Amino acid sequence: MAQKKYLQSKLTQFLREDRIQLWKPPYTNENKEVGSALKDLAKKYSDRLECCEKEVENVIEEIRCKAVERGTGNEQYRTTGVATIEVFLPPRLRKDKKSLLETRLHVTGRDLRSKIAETFGFQENYIKIVINKKQLQLGKSLEEQGVTHNVKAMVLELKQSEEDARKNFQVEEEEQNEAELKEKRIQRTKRGLEILAERAEMVDPETMPYLDIANQTGRSIRIPPAERKALMLAMGYHEKGRAFLKRKEYGIALPCLLDADSECKELLDTVDNYAVLQLDIVWCYFRLEQLECLDDAEKKLNLAQKCFKNCYGENHQRLVHIKGNCGKEKVLFLRLYLLQGIRNYHSGNGEEARDYLNKARQLFNELYIDPSKVHNLLQLGFTAQEARLGLRACDGNVDHAATHISNRREILFLCGSCFPENNEAQAASGPQKEQETLVVVGVDPWILLSNPHMWWLQDLDPENNSRQASPSQESIDQLVYMGFDTVVAEAALRVFGGNVQLAAQTLAHHGGSLPPDLQFSGEDSSSTPSTSPSDSAGTSSASTDEDMETEAVNEILEDIPEHEEDYLDSTLEDEEVIIAEYLSYVESIRSATNNN
Repeated sequence: MAQKKYLQSKLTQFLREDRIQLWKPPYTNENKEVGSALKDLAKKYSDRLECCEKEVENVIEEIRCKAVERGTGNEQYRTTGVATIEVFLPPRLRKDKKSLLETRLHVTGRDLRSKIAETFGFQENYIKIVINKKQLQLGKSLEEQGVTHNVKAMVLELKQSEEDARKNFQVEEEEQNEAELKEKRIQRTKRGLEILAERAEMVDPETMPYLDIANQTGRSIRIPPAERKALMLAMGYHEKGRAFLKRKEYGIALPCLLDADSECKELLDTVDNYAVLQLDIVWCYFRLEQLECLDDAEKKLNLAQKCFKNCYGENHQRLVHIKGNCGKEKVLFLRLYLLQGIRNYHSGNGEEARDYLNKARQLFNELYIDPSKVHNLLQLGFTAQEARLGLRACDGNVDHAATHISNRREILFLCGSCFPENNEAQAASGPQKEQETLVVVGVDPWILLSNPHMWWLQDLDPENNSRQASPSQESIDQLVYMGFDTVVAEAALRVFGGNVQLAAQTLAHHGGSLPPDLQFSGEDSSSTPSTSPSDSAGTSSASTDEDMETEAVNEILEDIPEHEEDYLDSTLEDEEVIIAEYLSYVESIRSATNNN
């Protein structure tokens, strides 16, 4: 598929250079059928590209048909007002020929979704439509949403193949349930973020901050109240989208990432989070095999590169000055160069693609981590994520990485990143502009430490409580390594659902022990006292909107990573495969050129 896109782009370039109009004679006759001159054109270009003549002819014919269809659609739109929409289907339904749909623009988004579902065989409630990098709103007209003639519409499918489902009713029922669950997760995400954003407006940010912007030294940066809600929504959507990306649920991740982009375009272009968001969006389109739907992929990648330069400095000198190294951040540049290489290849720019892909390969070689070194750090009680980040920060030196990780843990132990009064103490900055990174917290840990009973209001899900009963030995060892008693460490991890950072900060805040409120709550949660029938009835009837809102908030909090540099952590397994794949494509171009 990628090689065909390259050929399409290259032939399109040749046609523009030679000013060939395929929709006119001698390439198209009066009946809009292919003309005899097209074979001669295919022979000319196949010789130039050292490609199979028949393959080139087929691709040129596809380009010609699309040009004829576009001309017919333009004429129809001028005379009747009926617009043509180019529909990009999921890979399992995609055909070589583009899928076109005709519609009037005064209809609603729901009408268009129904028509797409009917035309292409989807179940209406299990698809989402993305146009102009935004989810189609069902209640508004297409005109109100900026939908125009010849626009591209991408279909995101929330369920598996219907052909398989028809074979067995049980399979169909399971898949429908799966789609319903995915839709509910998306809606809960939106509601949970709205709740957190609303709460952020109701508290004093000086004493109970829900959202913090911090630079790399830990200094808090003031956020104007009017922008706080938008920032909360933007960063919350981004974190949720990244969580789905990690699970490779790209169809659910993309709406979250696009929502984040729409919330923060004017707010975050000076922090590296915004650059990471642009990379995540382009990566998501690529993994959905719909990169051609993203007309401004080049713009987004250039914006990310510019933002990184502003934040990190030329050649990363600002980053090195502040943090002492730039090893971990190189992961972002690897992803940037890889996507730039892919985009250039799909655009027919073979030489530019090769340059970017070679940059990506060079960075991969620098960032590759010997598994035995990770194992050595795991033996010392560190997590795999800490090991990867530490080794990349210390150029692969195990001893230095262990010291680096221990120093970070000690900082968390002594002051905790969530204590407002310590932010200024951590900031030893000069007059230079420092890199800024947004840190978003669903419910501020400082609130939980000062009011420990609030933790239990955040976790009413019985399934979560069952997980709290058995904290991992690895997490217990981390707290013991910090100097806490084993029994107390295990109890704290039970309370905080295995969250090592919250457990450590709470124990440090309370002199190495759990406060009475948490000890009492922890005992209650671990036991299951008998209840009377009337109590059970009352409990069962208490599934109110408040409970649903708590569930929505919990889902958001679960996906907020414990490690502040989680966005820099990657095994690079996918990137390694993709780099090799696309380098093989560009090398085949070079071989053909040399032979020519």
